[in-house]
Amino acid sequence: MAQAFTKAMARNIFYGGTGFFFLVLLALTFQTHQEWPELDNRQAINDVVTLGKQVWEDNNCVGCHSLLGEGAYFAPELGNVYLRFGESTDAIKGFIASRPVEGIPGRRSMPQFNLSEEELTAIAEFLKYVAGINTAGWPPNIKG
Repeated sequence: MAQAFTKAMARNIFYGGTGFFFLVLLALTFQTHQEWPELDNRQAINDVVTLGKQVWEDNNCVGCHSLLGEGAYFAPELGNVYLRFGESTDAIKGFIASRPVEGIPGRRSMPQFNLSEEELTAIAEFLKYVAGINTAGWPPNIKG
């Protein structure tokens, strides 16, 4: 014999489900905080890195590049560009400064931003800082 589904049964299912999923939420929150990576390069943030972040934002680099998976995918991921360029800030500075003003004919290319030496150093230091962030293996390969 089929039993009728009553309001009391519906209320008990609602409260029971709410309680159960609240406990699941608490457990997952606790587990996430246990797995949280240590911020081991906090001390690396200085005025030069801060200026580099400002240069990154002022020139809308995220409009073409992604940084640790966030941003546009028109140009390469820059989360590990410091590692790709042989852990050399001079190589990063040289690459940015060497961009032709008119671009490379027939292909997409990074424009020349005419950054000062201070800004070039700052953006290179910012990208060096980003490469030191513990990203649990992101990007998945050295090519970005």
